[in-house]
Amino acid sequence: MKKKLVLKIGTSTLTNGTRLISRGKIEDIGRQILALRDEYDIVLVSSGAIAAAKQYINIKDAGKPIESKQAMAAIGQPLLMRTYNEVLGDLGIQTAQCLMTYRDFENETSRQNTLNTITELIKYSYLPIINENDTTAVEEILLGDNDRLSALVAVLIRADILVLVSDIDGLFDKNPHLHPDAKLIPEVRNIAEAKRLVQERDSGLGTGGMNSKLEAAMLCQKENIETWIVGGGRNDFLTNAFAEKGKCTKFLAVEL
Repeated sequence: MKKKLVLKIGTSTLTNGTRLISRGKIEDIGRQILALRDEYDIVLVSSGAIAAAKQYINIKDAGKPIESKQAMAAIGQPLLMRTYNEVLGDLGIQTAQCLMTYRDFENETSRQNTLNTITELIKYSYLPIINENDTTAVEEILLGDNDRLSALVAVLIRADILVLVSDIDGLFDKNPHLHPDAKLIPEVRNIAEAKRLVQERDSGLGTGGMNSKLEAAMLCQKENIETWIVGGGRNDFLTNAFAEKGKCTKFLAVEL
């Protein structure tokens, strides 16, 4: 029986150092998903709707930044999915869109319906691509860049691993953007202690800082799910991490 992997891709990874969605990076992600599919059933949680919209339009906030971002997300979500469909389709990966809010996890009927849908999609070899429904919810627009959403999905499907892909290789003993001598921490058991090491920095792209990633890891650790933070800037970042060739931080699934 295959293991279950939830893969969360942040906006900073999808834009690959620019302010627009990179088709080349999505192709890189797709090739890695293919490489891991024999061993893992994969669910993708993807940010990037607002960045996708910026290729076509940039709605000014006019004093209402949240509403403007919601409008941008509504414009960008189908564009983001079209890019996924085209790029991943060329690799032979069939995709399906699932838009969710936190309320879907609070109601037992909604939870079960969501689980049934994801399970059925995986059964027929479709890649579920999940994003927050930003038209009706703003939690991840405000803070999180889908970190918490991906953790809730991992818990829902009883995943073995949650991989949070971002613009940083993992958790360091101090902020590597401010301290060149910062050292990567390869494994973490006590996440509460690790939170003391965090110094946030605004990347200007996604909203998911290290704190939101640690919160996601804590949520998963309580359910005995391992969480990895992996830097997505280099090609093959995911397959390298699984082959123990790449840098990352693993938050171990310690039974509490």
